[in-house]
Amino acid sequence: MVNNKNNIGFKIIFLMVFALFLVCPKTAFASGASLYLSPNSGTFFVGATFDISIFVNTGSKEINTIEANLKFDSKKVQIVNPAVGKSFISVWVAQPSYSNTNGTITFQGGVPSPGINTSSGLVSTITFRAISPGQISIEFLDSSKVLLNDGKGTNILNSMPKGTYEITVPPPEGPKIFSPSHSDQNKWYQNNNPSFGWEMEAGVEEFSYSLDHSLYGAPDNIGEGKETSISYNSLEDGIWYFHIKARRGKNWGGISHYLVQIDTTPPAVFTPSVDPVLRQPNITTDQPIVTFFTTDALSGVAYYQIKIVDLSKTGEAGTGFFVEANSPYKISKLSAGEYEIVVRAFDNAGNWRDSSKKIEVSEFQKAFYSTQKGLFLFNFFIPWLAIIIAILILILIVIFFSWSYSHSYKNLEEKRRKLSNLIEKSQSDRKALEEKLEESNKINNPL
Repeated sequence: MVNNKNNIGFKIIFLMVFALFLVCPKTAFASGASLYLSPNSGTFFVGATFDISIFVNTGSKEINTIEANLKFDSKKVQIVNPAVGKSFISVWVAQPSYSNTNGTITFQGGVPSPGINTSSGLVSTITFRAISPGQISIEFLDSSKVLLNDGKGTNILNSMPKGTYEITVPPPEGPKIFSPSHSDQNKWYQNNNPSFGWEMEAGVEEFSYSLDHSLYGAPDNIGEGKETSISYNSLEDGIWYFHIKARRGKNWGGISHYLVQIDTTPPAVFTPSVDPVLRQPNITTDQPIVTFFTTDALSGVAYYQIKIVDLSKTGEAGTGFFVEANSPYKISKLSAGEYEIVVRAFDNAGNWRDSSKKIEVSEFQKAFYSTQKGLFLFNFFIPWLAIIIAILILILIVIFFSWSYSHSYKNLEEKRRKLSNLIEKSQSDRKALEEKLEESNKINNPL
């Protein structure tokens, strides 16, 4: 009995593996290549350039084509040169293309047959320039590929680790700067009235300083005195750099830079949507789903909050409270009444913008509603696609039964016709027999 069970288990496993081989031979058995970045981490100063190389490990197999698609944070780094140095690629399908606006870069190339088998094949090296402090990721998109030299273009790429890098402000070359109002150079602030202070070392006779949008800005050689602080008012949104240097005797020293990021503008205007809409303009179910999205031009959207205001109640009872939410957001069961859904979007500087949508939950909801996305039947939502498929199936069933009925009817008619012919022939034979009997009687009984 035990042996029989083992044999059955072995047969089941064998059949599962065989089925897997038939269904997905490429992905199940042709795998193992990886694309990776070198270095995959590091710290770089704002304004500096640095190189990131793309390598391929073919997983002990011969490959002939590579497509490497990467994305990066274009607000913090920009591509200076998309392809630097050596590469094992001998045939480029297209020149490396990149966009510093969208933060993307693409490589497509390969080698002739018999291909290449390597654990560290250099695809290319990209030169980036750091433009803003913070942590960034450079990662491969899912559209990247590593194809076998098998004549079928089998994609064996199964590993694409990302690189994580830290962009920081360079250390001071002149006086050490600090800011009471904007103490963290990596953060965005609503405050557009920055103040700066700096240390005064022995022998310094005066300072020269300036404020602009360029990391490479430099103050002139005209002294501003011995003051060790300065404040600015009502600066426009954007990234600012404060520069300062000190004079000892006739010589001006090195320049120090301090970064300030200002964003006083809330996220872009947006309108949340509610689904399903049972009846225009705003009647919905007691558990609607709210979707929302917006952007922020400078610091970026940080998070969203949502609250439900019960318009049938007054005072704090109907006000509700904000909770953090992600889109799409399913609202808990509501009782009949009118409500206002308020979505609040925050950017990374703390600015926020509200957007609202009024809805109504009816005490009596019709059993049947049509919406843009489907039908609502007894609180059960049926998408249009499912309805179309069901109608097509119903049509096929009707056609099948119509054909079956027509076919059966024709068979029945044929049988009826044959039976009718048989009866007519029987009657004809009977009549002929009767006539013969009558003639025979006349012959036997002439009188």
